[in-house]
Formats: sequence, structure tokens, C-alpha cells
Amino acid sequence: MVETSETTAPPGLGRVSEQASAAGWICFSGQDWWYHNRAHSDFQLLRRVAKQRPVLFVNSIGMRMPAPGRSTQFARRILRKAKSVARFLKRPLADTPNFHVLTPVIVPLYGIRTMRALNARLVREQVRWVARWIGIDPDDAVIFVTIPTAADVVRHWPRRSLVTNRSDLHSAFEETDQALIRELEIELVSTSDVALYTSHSLMSAESVFAGDRAVFLDHGVDYERFAAATGKPHPDLADIPRPIVGFFGGLDDYVVDLPLLKKVAEDLPDCSIVLIGDATCPIDDIVSLPNVRWFGFRPYEEIPAYGAGFDVALMPWLRNEWIEQCNPIKMKEYLAIGLPIVSTDFPEVHFYSNTIAIAVDHDHFVRLIREALEGNPVGTLESRKARVEDITWDRQAEQLVTFAEGRR
Repeated sequence: MVETSETTAPPGLGRVSEQASAAGWICFSGQDWWYHNRAHSDFQLLRRVAKQRPVLFVNSIGMRMPAPGRSTQFARRILRKAKSVARFLKRPLADTPNFHVLTPVIVPLYGIRTMRALNARLVREQVRWVARWIGIDPDDAVIFVTIPTAADVVRHWPRRSLVTNRSDLHSAFEETDQALIRELEIELVSTSDVALYTSHSLMSAESVFAGDRAVFLDHGVDYERFAAATGKPHPDLADIPRPIVGFFGGLDDYVVDLPLLKKVAEDLPDCSIVLIGDATCPIDDIVSLPNVRWFGFRPYEEIPAYGAGFDVALMPWLRNEWIEQCNPIKMKEYLAIGLPIVSTDFPEVHFYSNTIAIAVDHDHFVRLIREALEGNPVGTLESRKARVEDITWDRQAEQLVTFAEGRR
């Protein structure tokens, strides 16, 4: 049977409120509620949609089977997915009883056609059964898809509307079967009622597939939470020598330019380099440096206070196809705190060029940090905060509902 939430929630898991009598939403996320940072857009948007609609949030069904020698932290990935599956169905938010999280049992062998078909049927039947259990008609639901492999699951699914959330170019991820994932991305974009884009660059690149069904929906920011942290740094930073040059977020080797972080630490020995976030790859050569402090994973609720202790915030991205088509959420979170920001160059950051310093190479990146520390950052505290004040997750969720339910 279905388990109740780990937090206090009203009895009767299968019941939805009268307020949520509208069509339900089923989200196939690219993230897992139980072990990914809650800053991700799927989490932020769907928990807000669940204030007005019943939502079944399906944790990531993956894009590849982790394998020794091919995947980073193989054993850890298998273990945490097993723990997630063991939870199966829960309501994690006491104040949002219409938000249900499901981790279906999966067989992630996407390179074998017969196993792909089996996995799709296995996931589809679990999701449809659970949807009915909690009061969602799966044949009259808004299907919200972020992960490309869900294309196999929803291909012939009757629905109110199909919304593809193009928040990343998943086919740029090298650990996957890139040709297969690209095929599934194109299928979803081509068959969806609405194709949502958070990157102007990716929206332009896929215009031939999306046509007039493409909609730009910028990432939001939890503005009140981050803006309130300004000037109120976390106690963990109290004894760290200033100035502090910081980064919060996942330390992934396909996203973060780790050699650049090492260069920053070596070229700025008089600064403390503070890193907040989980690492999915070895970073010993960075954290062993005397002026580097790595705090590892911290709960989302604590992140603003850590950021508030930075003198300069960093966006040290690699130059690759993934970054070319991205729109980092932390960009708006840094701005909401009011921090001076130094970033590597990628298309979406140029929409914020009046509030963010953009470096053309590694040496320029370090030079821009020095300029910010010397009192010459791009923008002011007030202009940075004002730039994102109206781009809240609440507002973006309202627009999402309009796009998803307004087109039939």
C-alpha cells in the first residue's frame, strides 16, 4: 500500500481537497525530490502548482544505467536511487497536501529497444495507478515532462495537454546515449502542446521543431528568502578570513570549470574561497589548498545565509554545449542577495550584463574578481536585487498554469 508522508499531513492519502478539483498534473521530473537540491525548477514550480491543483511528482526515471568506469560515484548513485524507490509514494509537504512524490520501480536499460518498451510500460502503469489512487484522472491530466526518456512513457497517453520543459539540453550529457536522448528530445518538442524554454539560445536552436508552440518561461527565484539574507551571513562563515569569494551549487565536472576554481584559489591567496555544495567528482586538488573551505551539501533553506557571507559570488562554468543552452538558477539567487558576481561567458548571462561581470578567459575572470573586491563591481546592491525582484517562482508558476491549461 501507499505510505503516508514523513512530515505531518492530514489523514487519507488518496483524498484531494475541494480546492484542487481542477485537472491534475503529472510531472516526469529530471530530478529526485529525495536527494537533489530543492532549488531545481521542477520542485519550485510544481509545489506551487500544487497549491491549486493535485500534483503527482514523478522522480527522475533516469537517462542511463550507472556503470563502474563510465559513471562517477557509481555505488552512491545506485544506493540513493534504491532508497528513493523504497519510499515509493509520499506527501513530503505538510502545508501542501495535494503534492505527492512517487519514485516508480524502473529498469533503466535505455540502449536496448525491448527493455525501453518494458520500462515505459512498467513506469506508465505505476504512474497511472497511483494517479487514480490520489484522485487524478490520468486521461485528463496536464502531463509535464522534463526528462527526455519519459517520451516513451507518454507517447500514446491520453491527456489534457502535454508540456515539455526544456530547462537543459540533456543530449549534451556525455554519460548518456546522446543520439537516443536527442531523438527523444526532438520527439517531445515536436509533439507537445507547449514547449517551455528557459534559455533563449536553446529556444532558437529548436524553433524548427517547436514552431509557435515554443514559449519562453524564465527561471524564477525565491526572492523573499534570498533577499532577506542580505547582510546576515551563516555562523559557519564567522571565523573565515575575509574577503570571501564563494560558490554555492553542485560541483559537477561537466558543468563547473574545476581548473578555473583552482586558479582562482592559487591566484588570490589573500582571499578565502568558500564552496557550498555536493561534489560528484574528485576535487581533492582544490580543497587541499590552504585558502579553500568546502562545506559540502547544505539544505536549501540554509543556502541564502551562506551566500550572504560572500564578498564576490562565482559562476565558473565550462565552455560546452550544456552550458551554452543553460540558464543557471543560482544567477538570480546571487542577484537577489545583491552580491557582486563574476561569470564565465555563455549566452543567457548577457541578458544580465548590467549586473554581472562577464569574463572572456581565466585570467580575465581572476582580474574581474579583484576589481569587484577593490570596489568596482558591475552594478550596485540595489540594482542587482531590483533586476530579479519581479521574477519570483510564484509568478512563474502562475504563467506556467496559463500556458499549460490555456492551450488545448
